[in-house]
Amino acid sequence: MEKKISILIVDDEESVRESLNLWFTEDGFRVDCAENAKQALSILESDVFDIILTDLKMPGMDGLELLQRIKTLNKDSIIIVMTAFATVDTAVKALKEGAFDYVTKPFDPDDLSHLIRNATKQISLTQENETLKQRVDSLESVEDLIGKSEAIKKVLHEVESVAPTNSSVIITGESGTGKELIARAIHANSLRKFYPLVSVHCGALTESLLESELFGHEKGAFTGALYNRKGRFEMADSGTIFLDEIATISQKMQVELLRVLESKKFMRVGGNKEISSDFRVICATNRDLKSMVEKGTFREDLYYRLNVMNIHVPPLRERLEDIPLLVDYFIKKYCISMNRPLLTIEPAALKRILGYQFPGNIRELENMIERAIVVGSGKKIQLKDLPFGKDTIDSNVESLDDFEKAFILQILNKYSWNISRTAHALKVDRVTLYNKIKKYGLKA
Repeated sequence: MEKKISILIVDDEESVRESLNLWFTEDGFRVDCAENAKQALSILESDVFDIILTDLKMPGMDGLELLQRIKTLNKDSIIIVMTAFATVDTAVKALKEGAFDYVTKPFDPDDLSHLIRNATKQISLTQENETLKQRVDSLESVEDLIGKSEAIKKVLHEVESVAPTNSSVIITGESGTGKELIARAIHANSLRKFYPLVSVHCGALTESLLESELFGHEKGAFTGALYNRKGRFEMADSGTIFLDEIATISQKMQVELLRVLESKKFMRVGGNKEISSDFRVICATNRDLKSMVEKGTFREDLYYRLNVMNIHVPPLRERLEDIPLLVDYFIKKYCISMNRPLLTIEPAALKRILGYQFPGNIRELENMIERAIVVGSGKKIQLKDLPFGKDTIDSNVESLDDFEKAFILQILNKYSWNISRTAHALKVDRVTLYNKIKKYGLKA
C-alpha cells in the first residue's frame, strides 16, 4: 500500500487546527496537530512529517524560529508558513529561511488546496529522484564483476581506467567470457551512465537489416517500412552503443561505420536529413581483428578508430580460482529464481568442474549449474547432476572453432535439436545459431 502523505499543523488557534485537521483527513492525508512550537518539536522527536503547516505568530517560539529548528531535524520536510500579516518582508524572510511557500489567513480553500498539491508533487519528485539514484547506484559496477584472480583483476583495473573517458573500446575474448558484462560495467561507471546503453548484435543481422537497425529508416524506404523508425545510433545519443560481433560486418558497413564514427552524423535509410548523435562506441569480438586487418578483411582505419583501448577478457580456464565464486553466485541466482532452498555443492562435483576446460566459458558454467539445480534432488549438487557423461566435450580439442563446434553440438543434442531452446541456452538469437550450424556443418 502506498504511504500516505503526512501533515503536521502548528497553530495556537484551536479553530484553525480543527478545521485543517478535518479538511486534510478527509482528503486522505495523515494529520497531527500542535498548539505551539514546543509541542511541535516534541512530536517531531518521534515522528517525521512530509509537510508542516506552521503559523508565524505564536506565543513563545515563533514560526520562523520553529522553521529553523525543523530544518536541523529533517531538511526534507516541506514547510509552509501561515500568517495573518501578509507583508512582503514576512514572506521573503520565511522563504529565505527555507520555507516552501506561505499562505495568508483567512484561507482561500482553493489557494491552500493548490499549495498542498504543489507540495505533494514536490515530495513525489524527490522520491522519484531518490529511486532513480538507487537504480543508477545498483547498475553493474566494477565491484559486481565476480572474480579474485590476477587475470580478472587486470580486466577490472582496465575498466576503471577507461570508463570515465569517451574513448572507444574493443573487448576481445572467447565466446561466453562475459564481454557484454564488461561493456555494461564500462557504461555504468562512465559519465554517460544516466543515458542509454544500446546494444546491437551485428552477427545476427544481414547487411540491409543491420543498416536499418543502426541508422533507422524513413517510411517507404523499402518494402515493409510502414513508418519512420529511429536507428540505434540515434537512440544512443549522449549514451553508449555496444556493437557485439563487430568482426562480422561487411566491407560496405565498415565504410559506413567509419564515416559515422568520424563525423557522428548519418542519415536514415531512405532519408535526406542529416542527423547528429553524440555516442560512445564499445565493440566486442571473439576473432583476431589484427589478423583480419592483415588479411584485408577488416579495414585498418576502422580498426584503429575502434581500438583506442583493448580489453581482453580471459577464458575461464585461465582464471580457475574464480570458478568457486562463480559457482556460488549461479547457485544462489537459480535457487532464488526457481524458488528452491539454497543448495551447496559437494567437493567431488566442484573438483570435477575445476578440472574441466570450459570451451563455452562462463556461459557454459552457468548453464551447467542451472541444469544441475533442475535435475538434482538433494540438498547438494552432486557429481551425477553435472553433464559430464557421453555428451561432454573432449578436453583434448585445442582449436577454438573445434571447441565452439563441439559445445554447440552438445547443447543441440541436450535439447533434442530444438532451435529455440538451444538458442536461449546459448544466449544467442536463432539467426546466429542457424549460421553456426551452417558454418560447422552440424547435423542431428
